[in-house]
Amino acid sequence: MKVGCVGLGDIARKAYLPVLGGLPGLDLHLHTRTSATLDEVGDGLRLPADRRHGDLDSLLAQGLDAAFVHASTSAHPELVTRLLEAGVPTYVDKPLAYRLDDCVRLVELAEARGVSLAVGFNRRHAPGYVQCADHPRELILMQKNRIGLPEDPRTMVYDDFVHVVDTLRFLVPGEIEDVTVRGRVEEGLLHHVVLQLAGDGFTALGVMNRLSGSNEEILEVSGQDTKRQVVNLAEIVDHKGQPSVRRRGDWVPVARQRGIEQVVLTFLEAVRAGRTLSARDALATHELCERIVREVSGHGGSGRS
Repeated sequence: MKVGCVGLGDIARKAYLPVLGGLPGLDLHLHTRTSATLDEVGDGLRLPADRRHGDLDSLLAQGLDAAFVHASTSAHPELVTRLLEAGVPTYVDKPLAYRLDDCVRLVELAEARGVSLAVGFNRRHAPGYVQCADHPRELILMQKNRIGLPEDPRTMVYDDFVHVVDTLRFLVPGEIEDVTVRGRVEEGLLHHVVLQLAGDGFTALGVMNRLSGSNEEILEVSGQDTKRQVVNLAEIVDHKGQPSVRRRGDWVPVARQRGIEQVVLTFLEAVRAGRTLSARDALATHELCERIVREVSGHGGSGRS
């Protein structure tokens, strides 16, 4: 199976290439325009020169069976368009793009061409979060906080808060009937954002504070006098009377704990089986992100719809 990796930045090197590089029967090809990075990563993976490509045309000429896109978000629309037009099943690290119209166009292009398009929402495959989907979920609370990192609202929401948005959508036990957004923007930078989703019998709350006291990600689901908490994707605490704690095993790879390994295998298995994957559900997450950006940017930092 011939697979291309487009973009060799931090997330590709830390999370995806260790998985892809260890899969048997995979003919891995790399692409980046930065020659020093191409050499460094290629040498680390012991890939021959004919699997290293400084331009996209060279990569596409290999007749790829699938591709993973880990380039900067701003480059996604052009790169994904080229791959889809070439008929290559494509996995894109979230988000699809910074602009909703680009996201819609890419999803529609994939559907028109009958080509798989998948978006890298790895938390849907993270073991701790999957276990939360089997727990009573009358109330869902997710926090993903940072230290000293206020940012442009569109960049922050689409590049980072998108994980919170998608995880809440993944876990809500019914149709979302109400969406409420609150945020604080100062001098064009988003300091914090709060998203509330509500429906029949449930409320889901997502929080991101970019001026927090720690870098952390905490998910809690509760209902029927029981609560499950997942801390930094590695520790699961069940509360029913006395809390019980389960921690990530010493030999469990971080990529598996974070759902990276599983989402990669799911995508490649679909490609091997000839199943066409749709990004239509992922598009719903991007639509909600666009609503959040609009509310915090255009309505004084708060709103309800």
